[in-house]
Amino acid sequence: MTATLSASTTEALLGVYRKPPMELVRGAGVELFDTDGKSYLDFVAGIAVNALGYGDPGLEQAMRDAMEGSLIHTSNLYRTQAGERLAERLVDISFAERVFFCNSGAEANEGAFKLARRWGRAKGGTAKHEIIALRGAFHGRLFGTLAATDRPSYRAPFRPLAGGISIVERDLDELDAALNPETVTAVIAEPIQGEGGVRVLDPKFLQALRAMTLERGILLILDEIQCGYARTGKFWAHEHSDITPDILTTAKPMAGGLPMGAILTTREVADTMQPGDHGTTFGGGPFISAVALHVLGRLSDASMLKHVRERGMQVKKGLDAIAKSSSKVRAVRGTGLMWGIDVADPAKDIVGRAMELGLLICSAGEHTLRLLPPLVVSKADVDRGLGLLKHAIG
Repeated sequence: MTATLSASTTEALLGVYRKPPMELVRGAGVELFDTDGKSYLDFVAGIAVNALGYGDPGLEQAMRDAMEGSLIHTSNLYRTQAGERLAERLVDISFAERVFFCNSGAEANEGAFKLARRWGRAKGGTAKHEIIALRGAFHGRLFGTLAATDRPSYRAPFRPLAGGISIVERDLDELDAALNPETVTAVIAEPIQGEGGVRVLDPKFLQALRAMTLERGILLILDEIQCGYARTGKFWAHEHSDITPDILTTAKPMAGGLPMGAILTTREVADTMQPGDHGTTFGGGPFISAVALHVLGRLSDASMLKHVRERGMQVKKGLDAIAKSSSKVRAVRGTGLMWGIDVADPAKDIVGRAMELGLLICSAGEHTLRLLPPLVVSKADVDRGLGLLKHAIG
């Protein structure tokens, strides 16, 4: 039995997170429990990772099956079956023809930038290397992705950032001026900007951006790390806009809480990459890929997608009612089971009050709350969560 943690966070951990004092020790369904036995209805889901909630029998069995008589790790020097099967399934369910596995969303986006620059060099020489991100974007905190992340407080301590990456307004006229086909190799966009305030990009905007990039010979990278994998009620968020990208990145829920990310791309882009151009030690290993195959099957099932759409409409209706009754709510936006609520009070204060009431939510800006419940959340738990949220907002 592990000893209970002290009241203060251990000094052994790098202090880059402000964590609440309680210690979480177990989960069941869509609830988490601390050392005192207090339960918390979880509307964070490990930041959109725990799509199947906690203690899911199918997920646990998939992990046991992957352990029995199989391999945990071999590196990418050798072939194993699960990773190749997973890649084939992702190709079947997407626009893509090639897949690269890694360990996180930030790694997926860093790799996507490398693919885009390799393709750009092949098509237009060294001048065609620039990458454009959109205002409000969050693509990670590594050096390449940090340059594409529109959070000044995240960026300032680490300047100079990676060059050749810039941020442009979410405006077609601004993009028209910025997208020089001689120098720009790719645009990266989140169909729903998660960390940037749960801002849903208008389908017409995405369609126009796709048309512009195609016309100019510029790649479109879609970052679906938070909004993809059934979170919106369609398996891929870009399906709502009836477009396809050249590169797509995904990660968070892929392996049910185990670390995994992926880059999906077309054959044309993939064929510009040569042996040795990119790599990973752990990406797509046999154990994690076997678990990810189970998760993919569950989340791509039509009944699961229907459930997410139904619960999403329930959340929308409930949030609209809260907004109508409270002067402290300024706006509500989202789709499926990904929602943002602009509030008058500091978001951190409401997050704290909700935690005291037994509801876990997170923020997406100083005055924006974010809801990301497990995709298996029930009708009753949605009602319960909305009731607690209303009380926390005040």
